[in-house]
Amino acid sequence: MSGILYIIVVGFIAGIIARLLAPGPNNPNGFILTTVLGIAGAFVATWIGQAIGHYGPDQGAGFIAATIGAVVVLFVWHRSVSSGYLRS
Repeated sequence: MSGILYIIVVGFIAGIIARLLAPGPNNPNGFILTTVLGIAGAFVATWIGQAIGHYGPDQGAGFIAATIGAVVVLFVWHRSVSSGYLRS
Protein backbone atom coordinates (compact mmCIF):
# COMPACT_ATOMS: atom_id res chain seq x y z
CA MET A 1 0.00 0.00 0.00
CA SER A 2 2.84 2.40 0.73
CA GLY A 3 4.24 1.82 -2.78
CA ILE A 4 1.04 3.11 -4.36
CA LEU A 5 1.01 6.12 -2.04
CA TYR A 6 4.64 6.82 -2.96
CA ILE A 7 3.78 6.70 -6.69
CA ILE A 8 0.88 9.11 -6.20
CA VAL A 9 2.95 11.58 -4.17
CA VAL A 10 5.92 11.48 -6.56
CA GLY A 11 3.55 11.71 -9.55
CA PHE A 12 1.82 14.74 -8.07
CA ILE A 13 5.08 16.55 -7.33
CA ALA A 14 6.52 15.67 -10.75
CA GLY A 15 3.30 16.89 -12.39
CA ILE A 16 3.44 20.21 -10.52
CA ILE A 17 7.07 20.78 -11.48
CA ALA A 18 6.33 19.85 -15.10
CA ARG A 19 3.46 22.35 -15.19
CA LEU A 20 5.80 25.02 -13.82
CA LEU A 21 8.54 24.19 -16.35
CA ALA A 22 6.20 24.09 -19.36
CA PRO A 23 3.44 26.63 -18.76
CA GLY A 24 0.63 26.99 -21.22
CA PRO A 25 -3.02 27.91 -21.47
CA ASN A 26 -4.06 24.29 -21.99
CA ASN A 27 -2.34 22.68 -18.99
CA PRO A 28 -4.43 20.07 -17.22
CA ASN A 29 -5.78 21.48 -13.96
CA GLY A 30 -6.70 19.83 -10.70
CA PHE A 31 -5.15 17.34 -8.34
CA ILE A 32 -6.13 14.24 -10.29
CA LEU A 33 -4.96 15.44 -13.71
CA THR A 34 -1.70 16.76 -12.27
CA THR A 35 -1.10 13.41 -10.56
CA VAL A 36 -1.95 11.49 -13.74
CA LEU A 37 0.45 13.74 -15.66
CA GLY A 38 3.28 12.92 -13.24
CA ILE A 39 2.51 9.20 -13.18
CA ALA A 40 2.34 9.10 -16.98
CA GLY A 41 5.68 10.91 -17.04
CA ALA A 42 7.17 8.28 -14.74
CA PHE A 43 5.92 5.51 -17.03
CA VAL A 44 7.33 7.27 -20.10
CA ALA A 45 10.68 7.80 -18.37
CA THR A 46 10.78 4.17 -17.22
CA TRP A 47 9.90 2.87 -20.68
CA ILE A 48 12.54 5.02 -22.41
CA GLY A 49 15.13 4.21 -19.74
CA GLN A 50 14.53 0.48 -20.11
CA ALA A 51 14.57 0.74 -23.91
CA ILE A 52 18.01 2.36 -23.94
CA GLY A 53 19.34 0.03 -21.24
CA HIS A 54 19.64 2.58 -18.44
CA TYR A 55 17.18 0.74 -16.18
CA GLY A 56 16.80 -2.97 -15.64
CA PRO A 57 13.51 -4.80 -16.18
CA ASP A 58 12.54 -4.45 -12.51
CA GLN A 59 13.69 -0.84 -12.04
CA GLY A 60 11.65 2.31 -12.41
CA ALA A 61 12.48 5.92 -13.11
CA GLY A 62 13.48 8.22 -10.30
CA PHE A 63 12.00 11.56 -9.37
CA ILE A 64 14.05 13.65 -11.82
CA ALA A 65 13.38 11.28 -14.71
CA ALA A 66 9.67 11.26 -13.82
CA THR A 67 9.65 15.05 -13.97
CA ILE A 68 11.38 15.03 -17.37
CA GLY A 69 8.92 12.39 -18.56
CA ALA A 70 6.02 14.55 -17.33
CA VAL A 71 7.40 17.49 -19.32
CA VAL A 72 7.47 15.24 -22.40
CA VAL A 73 3.87 14.14 -21.75
CA LEU A 74 2.86 17.78 -21.27
CA PHE A 75 4.55 18.69 -24.56
CA VAL A 76 2.55 15.99 -26.35
CA TRP A 77 -0.59 17.26 -24.57
CA HIS A 78 0.06 20.82 -25.81
CA ARG A 79 0.66 19.62 -29.37
CA SER A 80 -2.46 17.46 -29.48
CA VAL A 81 -4.68 20.21 -28.05
CA SER A 82 -3.31 22.90 -30.35
CA SER A 83 -3.65 20.70 -33.45
CA GLY A 84 -7.28 19.88 -32.68
CA TYR A 85 -7.02 16.20 -31.72
CA LEU A 86 -8.61 16.76 -28.33
CA ARG A 87 -11.05 19.51 -29.24
CA SER A 88 -14.76 18.81 -29.20
